[in-house]
Amino acid sequence: MKSADGAKRWLLVGIALAVVASYFTPQFNRYYLGIAIDCGINIILAVSLNLINGHTGQFSLGHAGFMAVGGYTAAKFSLVFEAMVPDSLKPLLFVAALTLGGLIAALAGLGVGVPSLRLKGDYLAIVTLGFGEIIRVVVQNMESVGAASGLKNIPKWTTLGWTFALAAITIYAVASLVNSTYGRGFIAVSDDEVAASSMGINPVRYKVTAFVTGAFFAGIAGGLYAHHKQFLSPTGFDFLKSIDIVVMVILGGMGRTAGVVIAAIILTLLPEFLRQFADYRMIIYSLLIIGLMMARPQGLFTLSFKKKGAASV
Repeated sequence: MKSADGAKRWLLVGIALAVVASYFTPQFNRYYLGIAIDCGINIILAVSLNLINGHTGQFSLGHAGFMAVGGYTAAKFSLVFEAMVPDSLKPLLFVAALTLGGLIAALAGLGVGVPSLRLKGDYLAIVTLGFGEIIRVVVQNMESVGAASGLKNIPKWTTLGWTFALAAITIYAVASLVNSTYGRGFIAVSDDEVAASSMGINPVRYKVTAFVTGAFFAGIAGGLYAHHKQFLSPTGFDFLKSIDIVVMVILGGMGRTAGVVIAAIILTLLPEFLRQFADYRMIIYSLLIIGLMMARPQGLFTLSFKKKGAASV
């Protein structure tokens, strides 16, 4: 009960801060504002993947595919109906577009999850990697969404307030699910599938639930991304994008929501900070990631949060 009440308080605080920040948005530098929105989108992606990889013990490499499904769905929906809706109702259209993007991504998660989640470890990683690449290639050949040239002129509806309010909702939803009675099944499956099965827990059902939920929030993140960048290209959802999200989860500490949030922020800001090194930026970034992983293979924030008793956050 205390855990649930704490999560609700943090949800309300997060939404309140998002609203206040959105009010002052016009005074922000546009470059820094864009980076802040990127941080919020990556928080949603990392927290949703953490439900699959961290709490349920799977290893998915196809999260960028779900992001692409949600992004293209939301963007196309907005482009089709934007001219039909008055300005006063545009926020409702945006909510509808994000919701539709999340639902279609969740449906895609169900489609790939049911046949493949009987696998685990490296085999599951290969299947999800293949799914992500299939999505990218399909989109690259669909003329209705711009094909290889990309989808352009997407309305710019994503704001700092929308992004961090949805990030707070994502954190709350994942934390509440994991800390619920049903959510203990995720942890049981992660610890030992055989033991969980012997206790009457169906591992496949819990894996599919985690996969569908994670895909739903990845789809919402994709919708936010589309209405933030105003342009979608298949190359933006390739294998490397999935790897970026996985690194955020691993660096933050598998199954540690607070750590994953901090890692998502750090790994979004770090490439921007390293821009001053020009051509050597990505080399330095890669070396830093390798060094961090060698120094803290269990995640940067795992130990400190365990000591504070925040394992369920």
